[in-house]
Amino acid sequence: MKKTSLFLIAFLFVFQGFSQKFNQEDSSSNIFSISATYGYFLPRGDLKNRFGNNSTIGPALTYKTKSNWVFGLDWNLIFGNTIKEDSIFKNITTSSGEIIDGNGYPAVVSLFERGFLTSVKLGKLIPLNSNNPNSGIILLASVGLLQHKIRIENTDGAAHQINGDYKKGYDRLTNGLSVSEYVGYMFYGKNNLLNFYSGIEFTQAWTQNRRSFNFDTQSQDLTKRLDLLMGAKIGWMIPFYSRKPSKYYYH
Repeated sequence: MKKTSLFLIAFLFVFQGFSQKFNQEDSSSNIFSISATYGYFLPRGDLKNRFGNNSTIGPALTYKTKSNWVFGLDWNLIFGNTIKEDSIFKNITTSSGEIIDGNGYPAVVSLFERGFLTSVKLGKLIPLNSNNPNSGIILLASVGLLQHKIRIENTDGAAHQINGDYKKGYDRLTNGLSVSEYVGYMFYGKNNLLNFYSGIEFTQAWTQNRRSFNFDTQSQDLTKRLDLLMGAKIGWMIPFYSRKPSKYYYH
């Protein structure tokens, strides 16, 4: 995360200097934006015992007022390929660790991380350049819902022990209330092509397993969890201005 922070600081100053050379709006505007986002996150807390690093993608809606208050709504698909909690099939595997399918052959089974994070956001844009009051440091706080589970894929579907509703006894479906903090840089250019934000996001979620029974432990999991995520997130925006700027500055 130290390297990520240094990169963000360098990124901010480079694009702040770049923005001064661009055509800039003369005053702050009401701007509604539709965004496509990508994030890369490191799990912490209880989440790191189940999954490895993950990525997120998803859409977002943002509204910035003339006074630079920012309101938002987003939905993020969470996906990853590293499962650390990999003993969930211990009661249905052979001594060599294989699941035997209905045809008597070892089943081809793959495990993935899947989930989502959705939230509503409130924050403030702090301009760094008076010639471009629509761009600057962005601070956001959000509240939402975090959900994750182990996705179980049986390639040919012949392992009936983990098909259909049987998957629910192994997938560790978990969700709960989340809060997030985001600090970064938001840039609105002279056209609809170069408009973006980039920064660091931290998420804390108070979650619990939502399945009534885990087959491997032969019990219900009532453990209260603290799932944490920390990483970098970027977004490309398509803005819709409430009015056209009255003039532009050239530097």
